Amino acid sequence: MNQIKNMNKLVMGAALALSLFAISCNETATSGEETASVTADNVVKTTSIKFEEERFNFGTITQGEKVKHTFKFKNTGSEELVIVSAKGSCGCTVPEWPKEPIAPGADGEIYVVFNSDGKSGKQVKQVSIVANTEPATSVIALEGDIIAPSPEAAPATEEAAQ
Repeated sequence: MNQIKNMNKLVMGAALALSLFAISCNETATSGEETASVTADNVVKTTSIKFEEERFNFGTITQGEKVKHTFKFKNTGSEELVIVSAKGSCGCTVPEWPKEPIAPGADGEIYVVFNSDGKSGKQVKQVSIVANTEPATSVIALEGDIIAPSPEAAPATEEAAQ
């Protein structure tokens, strides 16, 4: 039984290490900041994360507005929480996350900015968080409706003046 448990930890550690490698090779995967320091100790040991909310509805906004929201979470496990990466579902959604390990029982925040420029209608933008949790990926999301700005009044033409 202990061999199976140790093997599961080894597989989880390898999966997280592979994720870190894949993400570190993709320069556009993050907001341009470096990923957290990951060691054999904090990758093999898993913990758990609990968000106060996993979805935030920003309501109705006008195209071009930026939505900013902070997702608060707690490390609910008994090991340090290491967030390896946080990636938006598109370039319009940019997350910032703690780069340092979060102690068991401690709180943290992921700050997300969504730029609605060029978007319209119902939108759901996700942020995938890779960490030493089980499962390794957690997803949070921003959602809402975007309306196009009112068309500007057409300039008067010579024909309209006659």
